[in-house]
Formats: sequence, structure tokens, C-alpha cells
Amino acid sequence: MNDATETNSTDWYRWEGNDLLLRLRVQPRAGRNAFAEPFGDALKVKLKAPPIDGRANAELVRFIAESFGVSYSAVDLVSGLQSRTKQLRVKNPGQLTLGISDARKGLKS
Repeated sequence: MNDATETNSTDWYRWEGNDLLLRLRVQPRAGRNAFAEPFGDALKVKLKAPPIDGRANAELVRFIAESFGVSYSAVDLVSGLQSRTKQLRVKNPGQLTLGISDARKGLKS
């Protein structure tokens, strides 16, 4: 049975060639930058920056780049410029980062 509220590990990320596409749900003004739990078809990411003048978007791109060990320019905000739900492309990350791997494992309990 396929329940619409059920989250599948492939709902919030997918590989497109060597690039990784991520669907993220951003929580601005958090205590620290961190990957959190899945949120519907997205992975929740907590950011310290407020959603003012693009600061949260810039911090998200920086956090993702640092997490995957790629340059800032290797991360593109594909959609969601003014939304909490965003899609990002990480160019050639090689593998999933530890925080995302942990969230993925947490889906199955």
C-alpha cells in the first residue's frame, strides 16, 4: 500500500549523472546549521541565518558546499529562491555527506 504521507529515502535526493539534486525544507533562525529529519518529500535543514535579503539562501549554499567538500560555485539553487522548500544541485559531490547519510538511515525504523 502506498501512503501519500509515507516518506521514501529517494523523495528528497536523486542522482542526475554525477550531480546530486536535493529537495530541502529550510528552517531559518535556528541555533546552528545542521541537517535534521525528513520533512515530507524534503530533508529539513536548520540554518542560523534569518530569511532576510538572501542571507539564508547564501548560508544554505555555503553549508551544503562545506558539507559535501565542494566549492561554493559547485552548488546551485535551482528553485525556491523565496520559499522554505528549495531544490539544489551539487555538482560532482562524489557521495552523500555524513549528515545526509544519517538522515537517510533514520527513515527506516
